[in-house]
Amino acid sequence: MHLMQFRKKLEEGSFVVLAEMEPPKGVDTTVMTGHAVKVKGKVDAFLVPEMSNAVMRMSALGGAMVLQSKGMETIVQVCCRDRNRIALQADLLAAYACGITSVMAVTGQEPSYGDHHQARSVYDIDLLELLTAVSTLRNGRDMAGVELLGAPDFLMGASVNAGAPGISPEVEADDMKKKIDAGARFFITPPLFSVETIAPVLKRIDRSAVHIIPTVLLLKSLGMARYMARNVAHIHVPDALAERLETAPDRVRECVKIAKETISTFRAEGFSGVLLSTMGWEHKIAEVLEGV
Repeated sequence: MHLMQFRKKLEEGSFVVLAEMEPPKGVDTTVMTGHAVKVKGKVDAFLVPEMSNAVMRMSALGGAMVLQSKGMETIVQVCCRDRNRIALQADLLAAYACGITSVMAVTGQEPSYGDHHQARSVYDIDLLELLTAVSTLRNGRDMAGVELLGAPDFLMGASVNAGAPGISPEVEADDMKKKIDAGARFFITPPLFSVETIAPVLKRIDRSAVHIIPTVLLLKSLGMARYMARNVAHIHVPDALAERLETAPDRVRECVKIAKETISTFRAEGFSGVLLSTMGWEHKIAEVLEGV
């Protein structure tokens, strides 16, 4: 069964709500599926990352198949880091045959970031080549030009660094255009806490031609906000946000409130949707989405 609520809502211009759902480091999927089932009606699709931060865990394809088997739509990440072009195409065909109709192409972080430092990166093809490969499969042939027995009709997405400090808006807009030409139809940003952060890039692209979905990160503490502001290069955390948390009587509740407000802001500003990332606090997804 192919679930296509995400694509349908994007095409209609409706605001989509996505939630990131990490597969387990192990084979027990009950916690993952339990969190997902609780918000099944509030989330249009679950984005399943492919071993983010190069930490070994169940593959994105495996995690997505488990969620799909429970009647939940997924977007599966496809990563250049770990597989060559043969394996990537094989996984894509398997994903579509199992009912997964949306994919998000990512480069993937180097293994040195993760928990298997001796692992060798593959990077047989780069991100643009991966997007082109998906388009080629959609057209009924593999990368070797051989005809397929049934072609996958994927909705393709990619990551974009729009709003990341130190990255030229012109360079980022040009990069987005290349990905659009390669077949990307939606873009997911790094965590954003304000529209101002991404505004310089938005001015340089045709927003009617592509769907931009900001990531809304649920902060967990004042310490997390301060750490990210100082040490995470691609995320801008406004000083006012840390000050707000510092004076809050209940900081966890305030973190949830900030995430709610951020979602409402992006909806009001005409973005195509949001991706809610809770980084291990999946039990808070329902609370964040309540009333938004």
